[in-house]
Amino acid sequence: MSLRKRLRQLIAAPGLTVMPGAYDALSARIIERAGFDAILAGGYAANGAMLAQADMGQSNMRDYAEHYARICAAVEIPVFVDADTGFGGPQNVRQMVRAFEAAGVAALFITDQTFPNRCNYLPGKQVVPMTEMIAKLKAALDARGDPDLIICARTDVASIEGLDAAIARCQLFMEAGADMAKPQGVHTIVDMRRVVREVPAPYMATLSHAAGREHLSHAELAAAGVAAASYPSLALFAAAQAVTHAMRDLKQDGSLTRANAHAMPLEEYYDLVGLKEQAAREESYDRAAAAVVRKRAAE
Repeated sequence: MSLRKRLRQLIAAPGLTVMPGAYDALSARIIERAGFDAILAGGYAANGAMLAQADMGQSNMRDYAEHYARICAAVEIPVFVDADTGFGGPQNVRQMVRAFEAAGVAALFITDQTFPNRCNYLPGKQVVPMTEMIAKLKAALDARGDPDLIICARTDVASIEGLDAAIARCQLFMEAGADMAKPQGVHTIVDMRRVVREVPAPYMATLSHAAGREHLSHAELAAAGVAAASYPSLALFAAAQAVTHAMRDLKQDGSLTRANAHAMPLEEYYDLVGLKEQAAREESYDRAAAAVVRKRAAE
């Protein structure tokens, strides 16, 4: 079964699919090793990792395609990615879908913000007219080569005009053929239940650190009918905190004594990155090459 089919099954199945956010290939491998069935790779974490900047729409489509390709290549579970605004008009959206599909992503969402977009939790957002967004959605649906690639249309209008406007947009997205429709900025169980009732699509909740301190449990989300939940910033913030503490201790102590408490043991790291398997492959290639040479010499 392809990873895209697998993700469709996960989201459609009863219960909650939890998708921690990866900021690079190594964090994706760690998420997979922890036993999660799917990964989110979003723009918030990508811009933090690639540029050490807040997400203000400054990365381009090729940056993302290469970044996502590395993440997809590192794991054997589905990756759901952020396609921002589609990086332009319908023709740009077509190129994006083809590039992201080639990168190996299992699903993507496009937002209705104006270009350049910014993280939903930052001020200064604007949204495009519905006709413009639906034209881009149609282009995305037409461009995909694999019908199992999930295309989700996201609206950021809730923080501008309220939840009623967001639900109305999501309903239109579904009528236009989207596989999923997502109102961003929905944080309470009451509002999530309403979205689940009124939008005819699986609902994916976003539990971002930027959204505030209210923490909903997986049991609460599942009981509300939420199909999937993403944690786009947890791995990024955890890594930033660990490196900050390690560097602080190294600077203060002048040795690795305390800093090593924040570091993964060497053997565990080598296991994570597959050193044993890499070395075994290299040795097998060397043996095969030597056999070819010996055979020619004996002729």
